[in-house]
Amino acid sequence: MPKSERDVIDFSALERELQMAVESERRYQRENEAKLRAVSQRVASYSQFRDLVLSCHLRPLDKKDKDGAPRRQPWNPVAPSNK
Repeated sequence: MPKSERDVIDFSALERELQMAVESERRYQRENEAKLRAVSQRVASYSQFRDLVLSCHLRPLDKKDKDGAPRRQPWNPVAPSNK
């Protein structure tokens, strides 16, 4: 019996689809937890609530990240250099 293209499984596409689904689920969980935290903090306005939810993917810096580490990017890349 000849195999048609429909019978062949594209494992790389299947892997990409799985990775997208996993990342989507992580994002959903992260945003949902941020929403629950924002509600429990009783934020004053919707804009504060929205900002908390939109920034939920950010992580705080460690001390080693701040002190003595060389900068990888200037604060304002558009401003002329003082050198």
